[in-house]
Amino acid sequence: MNGYKERHHKSHKSHKSSKHSHKDKDRHSSKHSSSSSKDKHRSSSKHSSSSSKDKDKHRSSKHHSSSSKHRHSSSSHKVKEERAEVKQEPVSPIKMKMDEDDIPLSARMVKTEKKRPCYAEDDDDEDDAPLSVRVDQAKKSPSSAKKRKMDDDDFMSSPKKKKTPLAKKVKSETKPTPTTPKKGKEKDPALQEDKWEWWKDEGLAEGCKWRYLQHMGPYFAPEYEPLPDHVRFYYDGKPVKLSPEAEEVAVFYGRMIDHDYTTQEVFNDNFLKDWRKVMNSKEKELLRDLRKCNFNEINDYFKLKSEERKAMSKEGKLEIKKQNEEIVKQYGFCVIDHHRQKIGNFRIEPPGLFRGRGDHPKRGMLKKRIMPEDVIINCSKDSPIPKPPPGHKWKEVRHDNTVTWLCSWTENIQGSIKYVMLNAASKLKGEKDFNKYETARKLYKCVDKIRAQYREDWKSKEMRIRQRAVAMYFIDKLALRAGNEKDEDTADTVGCCSIRVEHIKLHEKLDDKEYVVEFDFLGKDSIRYYNRVAVEKRVFKNLQIFMENKSPGDDLFDRLNTAILNKHLQSLMEGLTAKVFRTFNASRTLQEQLKLLTDEDDNVPGKMLSYNRANRAVAILCNHQRAVPKNFSQQMENLQGKIDAKRDAVKDAKRDYKASKADYKASRSITNQKNVEKKKKALDRAQEMLHKLEVQQTDKDENKEIALGTSKLNYLDPRISVAWCKKFDVPIEKIYNKTQREKFAWAIDMAEEDYEF
Repeated sequence: MNGYKERHHKSHKSHKSSKHSHKDKDRHSSKHSSSSSKDKHRSSSKHSSSSSKDKDKHRSSKHHSSSSKHRHSSSSHKVKEERAEVKQEPVSPIKMKMDEDDIPLSARMVKTEKKRPCYAEDDDDEDDAPLSVRVDQAKKSPSSAKKRKMDDDDFMSSPKKKKTPLAKKVKSETKPTPTTPKKGKEKDPALQEDKWEWWKDEGLAEGCKWRYLQHMGPYFAPEYEPLPDHVRFYYDGKPVKLSPEAEEVAVFYGRMIDHDYTTQEVFNDNFLKDWRKVMNSKEKELLRDLRKCNFNEINDYFKLKSEERKAMSKEGKLEIKKQNEEIVKQYGFCVIDHHRQKIGNFRIEPPGLFRGRGDHPKRGMLKKRIMPEDVIINCSKDSPIPKPPPGHKWKEVRHDNTVTWLCSWTENIQGSIKYVMLNAASKLKGEKDFNKYETARKLYKCVDKIRAQYREDWKSKEMRIRQRAVAMYFIDKLALRAGNEKDEDTADTVGCCSIRVEHIKLHEKLDDKEYVVEFDFLGKDSIRYYNRVAVEKRVFKNLQIFMENKSPGDDLFDRLNTAILNKHLQSLMEGLTAKVFRTFNASRTLQEQLKLLTDEDDNVPGKMLSYNRANRAVAILCNHQRAVPKNFSQQMENLQGKIDAKRDAVKDAKRDYKASKADYKASRSITNQKNVEKKKKALDRAQEMLHKLEVQQTDKDENKEIALGTSKLNYLDPRISVAWCKKFDVPIEKIYNKTQREKFAWAIDMAEEDYEF
């Protein structure tokens, strides 16, 4: 099939169309050769070569007789000559129809002419348009078919990409269309990644993440610069010259003395303990009491440095920007399977003091500097191994294509492994997202069976099965996290499996509801989870049994942990975990709420309010809370001021409109009629702007304690949002910004308006 297409393509290039409309009569004789090269090949596959020639003769003869009434004899002569040339051209072979099953899903969707959502009129930057639009333009534009070749000076040389069979099948059959030129300065190609439609490529073997991986390793934090002589540290009122190691740690604390952390006893105790570890013997003997330490000059010095950076000249800021861009060019990209992709976090975090979240018991401890000897490098065997900084060597070099990380190391505070990974818009991240949502969609097919099973298990004679069934009910109904077991030196956060007796209260009747369970505990990132929910009677009775003869600090599910739970979930469905339930319920909630709340007659702001309300329902389900912004009141006052001003403008517009109508009734003149239409348009525009501001005020107030971003980016299938945008003509830019559109390029290209999760 592919070989046949290539032969057909060659024949197509040599064949010129002879079909012209009557609208092109005046251009035909003088510009026939140039226009025929641009015309689309339309010869029918059902006719033989002889019938095609006869058809050309008939069409040309008819065209000649019609044109002779309007043209001079010289023009007619040219038409005859060119008609003769057309007869001599070879006829293309019969075009065979490709089996739809052989074409990727995304390619089949491109062929279907669907209505695209509108985009902002003032958005001329091609990069700000959704990736699906840019993909269509790239397929239509002949110049975009040539891929940019990377220079050795850009980053690294990339081996030539091998064309996959799937890639050969996806070919554009549309006319070339001109692209709008970009405004302003063009971006440096060395700071761009390849546009890779990975979802159209053939998949790799199971467990294999890449075939080729090349990168430059991580970018290490700069070395410590000692304080100038005039900036001194004092102990007990006397200046003390610290060793470079002790001074660096003192600077970490000195820069934070205005922060609330330095008022916390745990933070200060941990800091002093770790600070003394880097002191020399003389300093250890002297510096024993943190209350006698004076870091004020250090703090003032760095405040001054901060002000100097803010007041820096435009040229100075531009120089720093260039330096950062050079670092990104060298370290911020990798080559994976012969495509240049952005790296998400290529900079290793500098040393400092650990802050943690909430009441973390290790806050204030010293985060040590990561050295090359701590770092494991992962790349392909046939790629150049990244060079470590001079005088250093890597801890290890691996060639493991079953993992997605480029570098890894272990941090010293909690012993957790840190990774350098690809950017969120990369193939590896996109595939992970796609598989996550596909697994959640699979759950839809068997969730009823799973629910029936755990309901049956509520009556089990084995207590461990009962506990597991009740936990599954909470994970399914309340979207609770499973809750990993915690060490004593970590923050006291819990999930479903690690809930203690003290975290719940049972109410047989509360607020006119029966069998109410009241939850109150700290979840992930020490965010409080507080909820009162009515449960089924059997669940309530089981909870009473689980709590019998237990003290407040005992585990509610003492015969269950996350390992046991996940092992059971895996037996129910391949790939099923507690998080899959969370993703499934979040996406289902969004889709159901969008169907319920969206009014197709609303304008775009009204539809966006419906979308945010649907997203808000998901955020509440997943407990994605946030503190009210400090400047929230001021923002609302400013918005109210705009609304009041716009209401006055609407009143004035109404008054002007009524006056113009009265003038028209009195005179019935055309001038007054046009004035009425003008005033009516002004009134409609003012009312629309007022409505938009009022919707914005409502939306802002409802979102003050809810974080919508977490669920939108991590728990909601993006194809639901894309399909909603296409169905209701809402610009995708209203839902996803440029970075998010790049992250979900696969969803924008795949999803049509009839997509169902």
